[in-house]
Amino acid sequence: MSFSHLTKNELARIPAGSPCCQRAELAALARLDGTLKIARQQVTLQLVNQNAAVARRIFALLKELFDVQPRVLVQRKTRLRKNNIYLVVVSPGQAGPVLEALGLLTPDGMLQQKVPPSILRRDCCRRAYLRGAFMGGGSVNNPGGTYHLEIISNNEQHAKTLAALMKRCGLDAKVSTRKSWFVVYLKESEQIAACLSIMGAHAALLEFENKRVMKDMRNHVNRLVNCETANLNKTVQAAVKQVEDIKLIESTIGLNELPEPLRQTARLRLNHPDASLRELAEMSQPRLGRSGINHRLRKIEQIARQLRQDTSG
Repeated sequence: MSFSHLTKNELARIPAGSPCCQRAELAALARLDGTLKIARQQVTLQLVNQNAAVARRIFALLKELFDVQPRVLVQRKTRLRKNNIYLVVVSPGQAGPVLEALGLLTPDGMLQQKVPPSILRRDCCRRAYLRGAFMGGGSVNNPGGTYHLEIISNNEQHAKTLAALMKRCGLDAKVSTRKSWFVVYLKESEQIAACLSIMGAHAALLEFENKRVMKDMRNHVNRLVNCETANLNKTVQAAVKQVEDIKLIESTIGLNELPEPLRQTARLRLNHPDASLRELAEMSQPRLGRSGINHRLRKIEQIARQLRQDTSG
């Protein structure tokens, strides 16, 4: 079961709250999942969702708020993943007052594009609306992968309303287009965690944070290992080059021609090709610092470079 599905299941089981919050939540669900069918001047409201828990939530909210008797139909997809589709249907004669109360129809029966301010007046209602919007058209990636939360709408104005609502809640939401859909999305892990908290998905938030911490820890360890590996590779490559320089000097002028400090360092490097600069410094007599041993090896490198130039010339 996907993380999105688990999150919606949790949201669908949150106590419905006061009537104003129930209305806000159902208004969002109706705008994202609802379709109107008009026949013989009669309007039927049909809300479609693939999550059984969300469908039960819609059914319960309709009965609680409007005392209607919606019907629930179950259809099965025939293409791709053969999941069930749940249809909650409000019959003609009952749909009109429901649509007007949810801000989808004006009193004179015209479709209303904007979400009425009365539905989003209180902070608790704004949270409920965002919760309903996510249940109706939202998804969130598994936190073990890339961070992404989105709500899709087929109405640009409603998508902008959702983005503005998120920003009012302190979330940096963006809007993009995907084919004929408008996508309101969050990318930052902190923003997604805050959104889950605002909607009331606290169990999902805990799971999200646990996986985020594990992912961040794993990435941190990988960075440290990569850094350590890179440093080790540089050390090995430098040591190989130093041994080559010393053997060149030994085969041409001989190590005895080097000053005593350089001769001692050269022999230490030949005897300990895998040692780090710090380890070579500690083996020196008298004991040197890391910068001191590095200075000697640079002097040896300069001598080897000069010998190469003399040979090539």
